[in-house]
Amino acid sequence: MSAKRVGPCSHHTEGAIVFIDSHCHINFPELAARMDEVRAEMAQAQVDRALVISTTLESFPEVHGLATAHDNFWCTVGVHPDNEGVAEPNLAGLLELAAKPKVVGIGETGLDYFRLNGRSHADMAWQRERFRVHIQAARTAGLPLVIHTRSASDDTLAILRECGETGGEGCAGGVFHCFTETETVARAALDMGFYISFSGILTFKNAQDLRDIVAWMPLDRLLIETDSPYLAPVPHRGKTNQPAWVAWVAKQIAETKGLSIDAVAQATSHNFERLFRRSLDHASL
Repeated sequence: MSAKRVGPCSHHTEGAIVFIDSHCHINFPELAARMDEVRAEMAQAQVDRALVISTTLESFPEVHGLATAHDNFWCTVGVHPDNEGVAEPNLAGLLELAAKPKVVGIGETGLDYFRLNGRSHADMAWQRERFRVHIQAARTAGLPLVIHTRSASDDTLAILRECGETGGEGCAGGVFHCFTETETVARAALDMGFYISFSGILTFKNAQDLRDIVAWMPLDRLLIETDSPYLAPVPHRGKTNQPAWVAWVAKQIAETKGLSIDAVAQATSHNFERLFRRSLDHASL
């Protein structure tokens, strides 16, 4: 690893700007095995914080362990909608884990109908019920939701509305992570008070529709993420993604919106702090 930072911000003065990776899976084997290197490269790229996302209850101790071991990591608790054959979350269990130090959100949760494998919409009722449990936990705990939706946006929005997540008082709110949906879904999410997070997909050649959404989206509702170890941004596409590369997502947003990368870094960091403020304060920011 070179001692000199190389990336979209390498021309800036050290310490001038910082980025936050709002969604990563650094407990996964591809990254966990080289955590010292991952953290060193984050520091070089001025990525000063990261949110480690829970996908199963079985792996929560790993996620939580990373958050408690490092002062610039936090974590969530939840079960990914696509995970089957794992421990099923219930309200009491989620609330117990959500009360632990440095847990700042509920998820990732939501709906994923991409891999139905011959099943019908009716067959996915278990996924919808799991989503409702997470929403109830978020509202009870006062923590934001981290939402995954794929090929299921109508149901995702409908269940959020059904559970009272319309942006008003007492709502959990949260973020639609790794956004790949339509402008209609984006506007609906914003109307319901949610933030929208973009990943390295935004840099892909075939993602002009997402760049069009970024172009009109208000800057104060944007977050950036890697979803690492997946979806490495251009110019690293095809490699194992890592939090240090979230700056490339910020660079793409800056170019799309005609802003400086400094402005995007400052805004997305502020947005992260605002979204998770209650829980960050509780978790001893």
